[in-house]
Amino acid sequence: MADTDTLRARFARALEGARGSADGPDPSPYADNLIGRWQEPQRRYHTLDHLTAVLDRVDELAEYADDPDLVRLAAWFHDAVYLPDRSENEERSARLAERALPEAGVSEEKAEEVARLVRLTVTHDPDDDDRDGQVLCDADLAVLAAAPSVYAAYTAAVREEYHFVPGDAFREGRADILRQLLGLRRLFRTPYGQEHWEATARYNLRGELEMLSTPPPPSA
Repeated sequence: MADTDTLRARFARALEGARGSADGPDPSPYADNLIGRWQEPQRRYHTLDHLTAVLDRVDELAEYADDPDLVRLAAWFHDAVYLPDRSENEERSARLAERALPEAGVSEEKAEEVARLVRLTVTHDPDDDDRDGQVLCDADLAVLAAAPSVYAAYTAAVREEYHFVPGDAFREGRADILRQLLGLRRLFRTPYGQEHWEATARYNLRGELEMLSTPPPPSA
């Protein structure tokens, strides 16, 4: 279970790093607003645990980023708006960052960069020279390289978020996403991600795709 006090402190450090000083509006209300969003009842995978995992991976990959604190803020905002039955969640999350961060004392230029990074999580396909984008996308996709039990829990949570989608339609849509990911030249763009996560993630994705392609047994 995610520790909200620790998360508030992590948000404050990232915000102060992006601002360049501890001066400015109190980070707490902004952290509390975001934490509340990540705790909404419709979420099963995109929860505080996912946020914490992405922040942890950003820290792990920080040496590859040009501005790690902006990447950390992008992690906070990347699924801040999340309704499973809507398709514009990333765009709405990016717009939230564009509104909230300047109010919190971050420059307009840096707020726009955070929003750009959030929008990049639609495709997870950053340019070869986009170091910050590569770190955020790798951190967000790191779950794909999880151990079998963790990966199984991840896929189950995703299915729970989309409980309102009929089984056949879910399998078809999920399979399309997996094929899109497997079609990427590289799932992970940082040297660390390529070395430690790429092969396992592709193994997990192919295994899930095979399961989705197997017709479910007839009901009794």
